[in-house]
Amino acid sequence: MAEPSEAAARPPIEVDTFDDHDSVIDDDELSTFTASVTSSVLDYPSEHGRRYHAFRSGVYPLPNDELELDRLDLAHAVMVKTIDDRLFLAPIDPNKMDRILDIGTGTGIWSMAMGDEYPNPLILGNDLSAVQPTWVPPNVKFEIDDVEDEWVHDAPFDYIFCRYMAGCILNWPKLVNSVYANVKPGGWAEFQDFDLTYYSEDGSLKEDGPTNKWQTLLQSACRTIGREPNPGPQLQKWVEEAGFENITHEKFVVPLGPWPRDKKLKDVGMFNMANILGGLEAFSLRLFIGVLGWEKEEVLVLTSQVRKELKSIHVHAQIDFHIVHAQKPQ
Repeated sequence: MAEPSEAAARPPIEVDTFDDHDSVIDDDELSTFTASVTSSVLDYPSEHGRRYHAFRSGVYPLPNDELELDRLDLAHAVMVKTIDDRLFLAPIDPNKMDRILDIGTGTGIWSMAMGDEYPNPLILGNDLSAVQPTWVPPNVKFEIDDVEDEWVHDAPFDYIFCRYMAGCILNWPKLVNSVYANVKPGGWAEFQDFDLTYYSEDGSLKEDGPTNKWQTLLQSACRTIGREPNPGPQLQKWVEEAGFENITHEKFVVPLGPWPRDKKLKDVGMFNMANILGGLEAFSLRLFIGVLGWEKEEVLVLTSQVRKELKSIHVHAQIDFHIVHAQKPQ
């Protein structure tokens, strides 16, 4: 199997210089990177002070409340900015297509951005929660669906897009096979996902620190319930096994915090810091309490330690973002 090309056939990210008193990221600075979205509040169950989806309750471990929807839009910004403000990397012209599917659309932000830019195709976004806006481009539609069920679409798609499903999917090969079965011959699929293990290239993120403890436990909890937390590095294998051809695999480095000297990476790092620090409780509560048996107070103590470590300007954390696009044979 070929190694992924990297926007990282690259030297390590160069660390910027800061004043001595700037030892942590200021909360006011971080808040300027936080966008807000609105959603309809439906009759969803609540656990641990957070709201969760009702359809197939328990299948998805993260909340669907306003705090989480705001974070998902930040995550969208992180991923789009990482690939130079592009919505996709597959070699396609959406305006020459009829049907596009966005799997696990979340807030619907990717589908709506595609609908604004490409008015010709029907763009269908599906998700377990009906949290998407009602005012959308005329060619965009949303539906509640579980992508791990059998697919019952009335026609195949020209392009299927699947992004940021880490920790959410029970059977990845089955999902990729469903994508293959529902894309037209000659059509394209694209998968964008993470290896969610944070690391540093200079040793500044300590192996015995709270962040490493937290992410090790979190990933263990995901695997206990059968959901892979780090699908990114395995995407190419699953796509090959499903029968796709013309496969391209690219890997991008995503920093956390404003420590890179490079302006673009510094900007991505701030968005990612707002995303991760804003999501620590969302990532942790249901898995640590429901799977690992922790008390809520224990979870909050650990996440506060993680927050403190990651906000240190001396910690140069980063993760890897993988993108695989491929074509179904004619």
